[in-house]
Amino acid sequence: MSFQKSVGLTAVMLKSNVSRLALPYKINFSITYWCQSRCLTCRIWEIKPKGELTIDEIREFAKKNNYFKWVELTGGEPFLRGDIVEIARAFKESCKSLYILTFPTNSLCDPALLRRKITEILALGIPRVAVTLSLDGNKELHDKIRGVPGNYERAIANYRMLQELSRTYKNLYFVFGYTMSKFNVGQFQRVFEDVKREIPGLKVNDFHVNIAQTSENYYKNENDDIRPNKEGALADIEWVIKHRESRLDPISLVEEAYMRGLVAFLKRGVSPMRSRGLDASLFMDSFGNVYPSIMWDRKVGNIRESAFDLRPIWRGDLAGNARDDIKNGLEPNSWTSCEAYQTITGNMLSLIW
Repeated sequence: MSFQKSVGLTAVMLKSNVSRLALPYKINFSITYWCQSRCLTCRIWEIKPKGELTIDEIREFAKKNNYFKWVELTGGEPFLRGDIVEIARAFKESCKSLYILTFPTNSLCDPALLRRKITEILALGIPRVAVTLSLDGNKELHDKIRGVPGNYERAIANYRMLQELSRTYKNLYFVFGYTMSKFNVGQFQRVFEDVKREIPGLKVNDFHVNIAQTSENYYKNENDDIRPNKEGALADIEWVIKHRESRLDPISLVEEAYMRGLVAFLKRGVSPMRSRGLDASLFMDSFGNVYPSIMWDRKVGNIRESAFDLRPIWRGDLAGNARDDIKNGLEPNSWTSCEAYQTITGNMLSLIW
């Protein structure tokens, strides 16, 4: 069954290279904007959300939109939702072709709760569950950027916890998520070596690197000066590429293409390729608002206004107009993994940077 779901995801990715998909195969879903972090790079934590989607509404949405093969649950801090396991279960039970579920964590929730919730999600039987542990520096630097003393130590402890779980659950994949900003640019090699002393055997491949970017509809940081300088960021990224181990598995190959895209994005200041927003994927916030991506404040509908059926929104004029603008290069320039992976797999015929 897992093999069939993997083939199904691969098939729709290949199809996205030659034609517009009738429905998306991936959803980036912010299940809450509550967050305990106090990040210098993001203002989500300043939001005090009211009226977020209930578990019953999410179940109804999953039931009526049962075609997703890839679900990313994000936040805020997704584990601040006590019903996160039920959210994962809703998509698993409704989306029979679901192959991969991904989610980040800032590691600030109670360690016992985090372990229990992740174990329960793994036990649902989703073929691949991917966890990203936020880590933006060594002990002093990470806690400064994230604004919470002791955050680094919790991230290290949770990585060890995931190592232990991976011995039992073969569907678990996990990495550190490193967001490069003006606050830590030029520090990656040092950070990696410090973390490796804490976790012997750690590889550069065990880090996923993002560049800090601004977004009005998601990060709420559109006026902030957070981006790293180009020269320092390029030096860090090129060091990462040089020291990554070459692997033939699909995730590693796409990750390598993503990293090359980061280099192109930093050098040129524009997106390396046209996104597949409102084609392969969409972003939905915790209130049910639908956008092409986390980086574009271009609302095309709300599922509460469409009886939780995405199709009227997907086929509506607002989405159609946004697609035209994407085609004409009017989407904001960005390169984040939330959208880059499906962009890469949907543009495999033009992977020349």
